Amino acid sequence: MIGIFTVALAAGAASALMFASITSGAAISIVLFYLAPLPVMVTALGWGPLAAAIGGIAAASALGVIFGLPYCIAFAMMVALPGWWLGHLALLGRPIEGASADNATQQPPALEWYPVGRILLWIAAFAVITTAVALLTLGTDTDTITGTLRRGLLKVLSAGEGGQPSGEIERLVEMLVILAPLAATVIAMITLTLNLWLAGKITQTSGRLNRPWPEFRNTALPAMTLVALLVAAALSFVGGMLALLAQIVTTALVIGYALVGFAVLHTLTLSLNSRGFWLGGIYAVVVMFGWPIVAIFALGIADAVFGLRQRYLQTRPPPLPAA
Repeated sequence: MIGIFTVALAAGAASALMFASITSGAAISIVLFYLAPLPVMVTALGWGPLAAAIGGIAAASALGVIFGLPYCIAFAMMVALPGWWLGHLALLGRPIEGASADNATQQPPALEWYPVGRILLWIAAFAVITTAVALLTLGTDTDTITGTLRRGLLKVLSAGEGGQPSGEIERLVEMLVILAPLAATVIAMITLTLNLWLAGKITQTSGRLNRPWPEFRNTALPAMTLVALLVAAALSFVGGMLALLAQIVTTALVIGYALVGFAVLHTLTLSLNSRGFWLGGIYAVVVMFGWPIVAIFALGIADAVFGLRQRYLQTRPPPLPAA
């Protein structure tokens, strides 16, 4: 118990330092800030959710004492809570219905692990919550929020213009005011997903991952997620605060389906020669240009509607016997 407590405090300290590094203004602090959930997630996967909870509470409390209550709340919502809960979900398992333990070999019954697609939905929920709460700190209505964002961006972008923004800068600011909440949601989705994947790899390499590595090619969102996406997209045009929140939800679910699209891509390319080359090229193009993510999103939607992976695996010829 003392060892777990020590690990929890060490992880909490590391996570708090990475989170607080953003106050230094150094470029590397941005990377550390977004990787702040990683120590908590590693602790949750390797030593259990209780250790992650202890580390997260200790870190949030220390940040509150040093920097004030806003830092404490921000760390708890953006780092500690997602790190603890996602790690907890990743370790949830139940015996497969009809499976029983093998008494002869002392093997426990086979387990059905919490679906990766549902974990992806939780990541989307955390991305929506953190982005919405961040916007609500700027105001409680769209006019106040957009006005605050506009003034802040004008101040930053006009610093080198003698304080007088040009027409070009004003047009850029108007575009950024629209895109900023959506970009924040995308960043939250990607960083939480990446942190959980890295935490799994670290604990697997160390031998402390108490579950088999999931088959990401089979990742699928629940069927009702598509309905939620359509409803959120429709509400994005009603105006006001409801539309802003609906746009954030839509963005999170679009990224969720884009990640499923990558899983579909990994399945549909199983029989390709130089598969690694093609997959690496597609990932590189998406990272470099951004907009091809629309095609990956469409692939994820197509799989949800038409079952592309299931059709492919049913018609795929069996592998040739070994010579």
